[in-house]
Amino acid sequence: MKIGMILDAEYPDDARITNQCDELTKYNHEVHLFCLSYKKSFVNNEIINKINVHRYYCNKLTYKLSALANDLSLYSIFLSKKILKFIENSGVEILHIHDIQIAKAAIKAANESGIGYNIDLHENRPEIMKFYKHVNSFFGKLFISPKRWKIAEEDFVKKANKIIVVTDKAKEELLSRVNIDQKKIIVYPNTVRNDFYKDKKVDRDLEKKYSKEFVITYVGNTSKRRGLLTVIDSLKIIQKTIPNIKLLIIGKSSFDQVIKDKIKQNQIKKLVDFIGWIKESDIPNYLSISKLGLSPLHKNIHHDTTYANKVFQYISIGCPVVSSNVIAQSELVKKYKIGVIFEDNNAFDLSNKIIELHNDKNLYSRLKQNCLDSIEKLNNSVISNQLISIYE
Repeated sequence: MKIGMILDAEYPDDARITNQCDELTKYNHEVHLFCLSYKKSFVNNEIINKINVHRYYCNKLTYKLSALANDLSLYSIFLSKKILKFIENSGVEILHIHDIQIAKAAIKAANESGIGYNIDLHENRPEIMKFYKHVNSFFGKLFISPKRWKIAEEDFVKKANKIIVVTDKAKEELLSRVNIDQKKIIVYPNTVRNDFYKDKKVDRDLEKKYSKEFVITYVGNTSKRRGLLTVIDSLKIIQKTIPNIKLLIIGKSSFDQVIKDKIKQNQIKKLVDFIGWIKESDIPNYLSISKLGLSPLHKNIHHDTTYANKVFQYISIGCPVVSSNVIAQSELVKKYKIGVIFEDNNAFDLSNKIIELHNDKNLYSRLKQNCLDSIEKLNNSVISNQLISIYE
């Protein structure tokens, strides 16, 4: 089947699409990807990861209108014309629409072309929008309504052939507010491909640099809701028991200065290394020298119904997970016995859990082995079965 993936962002910066297409192409499906370029000079068409990539220009100002896609028609009108052209040029038979910012435009193009579509909900967009900086700005509060986005999302999923969500909890949450057949909903988590952990190479320089330290690592966006301030507060407590504790932060956000101010306030600068964003292929190098992987998310409806991608990255390299008690993620950790759970926003509880894993070598070894065993059941090839079925 010729499948048209629709993404309102640049590629190859999206692991979820790469992971899905990696499996779909194994079953001889032909995948064409509609994506954007924010630069006027770009490669229109090329093949990446066996995906036929089709790029279309979108300036930054137009892209910012995506926040108003369900209130003003400008963004959807602009993109629907491009998607219609993409459908005509590629000859795709069905659309796989990634997230709801571009859904209105893609659905319009699909209807005009007479083809069906599936909606892939990367996250609970209406809920997580409530925490976005631009949504909470003066103009954001004035013009952007998460409530209207929720209404739009519910309309989109009612009309879709299939809906793809990231966890069983996300499926439950969607069914609690939308009257649709549960068989229409497919669960596809953001896990890792086999080559992420099986093709890793040892970085001797990193090993040497951190050889005398008890390394704990955080991977991902560093915005406030991700919980890093709790980690910073816990370090002040932990260092009294584990003086060689070292936190690596792989990622960044506009919230970084607040985190750095908290580090300075707690007088623990020597305990934290900001690595910034790195290539996905380099992440295993850092996890290989790490003892624990952190996912200190704050509790909210979105975080309670999703898995952080980093959890699967951690366990694939054998790093036990230290997770806050967000529902879906903590259930995963408990089910596979791949880490420990602490109360979100509770630095004292977090510090106790990390100290426990440092001191109890037998517990740590069991959790580490469970991580390595569980990824063989949770890697992309295994969990893709439901996704593949909707295109067979």
